Amino acid sequence: AVEYATLEWVDWFNHRRLLEPIGNIPPAEAEERYYPMTSTSAIVA
Repeated sequence: AVEYATLEWVDWFNHRRLLEPIGNIPPAEAEERYYPMTSTSAIVA
């Protein structure tokens, strides 16, 4: 039961929690937006 509760919390923490400093989006969504920008700028450089 503890493992299941922990997995639920981690899912909420990464996928449903809204963070104001990053535009009120979940951390997972911010990460999805961030990595394509870094790979594009590395190609341009």
